[in-house]
Amino acid sequence: MTVRPAPVRRRFGMPRWLLFTLLGLAALVILAILAGVGSLITWGVQTLSAHPPAVGTIVVAPDESKAARALDALEEGTPEYEATAYLAEQPTTYWLTPEEDPLGEVTARVTTLAAEARDTGTALAVAIYGLPGRDCGNFSSGGLAEEDYATWIDEIARGLNAAPDVQKIVILEPDSLALAPECGNVEERIRQLRNAIDRLGGTNTWIYVDGGHSDWVPVAEMAALIDALDRDDAIRGFVTNVSNYNHSTAEFAYAHELSDVLRGAHAIIDTSRSGAGSNGVWCNPSGRLIGEPGGTLGDEVVDTNLWVKPPGESDGTCNGGPAAGVWWPEAAVELTREAR
Repeated sequence: MTVRPAPVRRRFGMPRWLLFTLLGLAALVILAILAGVGSLITWGVQTLSAHPPAVGTIVVAPDESKAARALDALEEGTPEYEATAYLAEQPTTYWLTPEEDPLGEVTARVTTLAAEARDTGTALAVAIYGLPGRDCGNFSSGGLAEEDYATWIDEIARGLNAAPDVQKIVILEPDSLALAPECGNVEERIRQLRNAIDRLGGTNTWIYVDGGHSDWVPVAEMAALIDALDRDDAIRGFVTNVSNYNHSTAEFAYAHELSDVLRGAHAIIDTSRSGAGSNGVWCNPSGRLIGEPGGTLGDEVVDTNLWVKPPGESDGTCNGGPAAGVWWPEAAVELTREAR
């Protein structure tokens, strides 16, 4: 009788190359998950630690301010140099305009400003000022075409969003709402500003829209303009007295009236040139003074005050001044005559 050998069972083991490949892929998946969890934790910490401006908030004094840049053209030891040097050291809002920081360059500017704020442990305040038909043809007229404006805002947002660890205060288009009824373009302004707000929102970014000032648009009318913008609480509130001279007490009273109509909206007040109050002239008036330093005032409605309009920059070609936004050393001397 012939005995047949027992059948040999073949083992179909996994090739080593395939095993190593699968292990490598698994390791990559695990690392990706850990990285995602880490990013989520970082985002959560940054979101929870984000806080709006308040008394004690100090913004960066930009190295690129017009005051700082003007020093090279002034003679040391002169009143103009001393006044300009003093103002260059003060925490002040940086104005983003398409003339100074155009398309293709503005992201880098915001990134640099955010880095300066991070290095100095301060907040960053920027005023965005490039709306189509800006200033309704007045001294600061200009701005971008609508399609370019949307792109420019996107580039600004890219720079802001790249710095979630920095507190960022955005003053969106001063005078845009208060001038709209006079210019006859309210619906256009609302649409343009809404689009900008939608693009600019992000972690630790606090947006304040134009709120006019206490001697301009009536409270009810100003509130209706602001209310038309605020969708889903996308903005923190409004800013008053930008580039004007009203005393802070008048602006606090106005901010409270406006906030009451707006159901508790918050405010920022510009005190950069409020020290002597207003004499009724808005364009380069004489006898004015710098006001309270930023971050020193506030209450339950007014988050704080800031220097929004840089003192020493001209309001326009009026009362002996150069073009709007140009550094005017003589004005710097007058505004700081009691501070230095």
